[in-house]
Amino acid sequence: MIKIIAVGKMKKYHQELKNYLKQIPHKVELIEVKDEPKQALIVKEEERILKHLGNCYFILLDQSGMELTSEEFSLKINNLINFNKTLTFVIGGSFGVTEKIKARADEIISFSKLTFPHQLFRVIFLEQLYRAFKIAAHHPYHK
Repeated sequence: MIKIIAVGKMKKYHQELKNYLKQIPHKVELIEVKDEPKQALIVKEEERILKHLGNCYFILLDQSGMELTSEEFSLKINNLINFNKTLTFVIGGSFGVTEKIKARADEIISFSKLTFPHQLFRVIFLEQLYRAFKIAAHHPYHK
């Protein structure tokens, strides 16, 4: 199972999100936790994220992490999914995540040093997750 914990409510890109979720060959649970309007309150976001983590392999998606190619990401995801009951990804809010969340992560991966809108990043992430499974299946989607 794949779990995605994302800070904030999705207001755009619903159709794109649904399309990728339908095509990913594993059960994906998308959990949205309430975001906070001030950085001083991100400890509340931390509590909400930790509440949903449980016993899993946890990858934080954060600019501070290591960057991978699509092929490297595919290899990592496909190896991890075979050895872990639940693979959980966390997408922080506009203020990032606390150091406690970073310390709890098994890995931190960056998709870019650029900053993306959080709602758009969910679509980008799901596309790369879909691509990762297509690469592993030697499907021509990834050229």
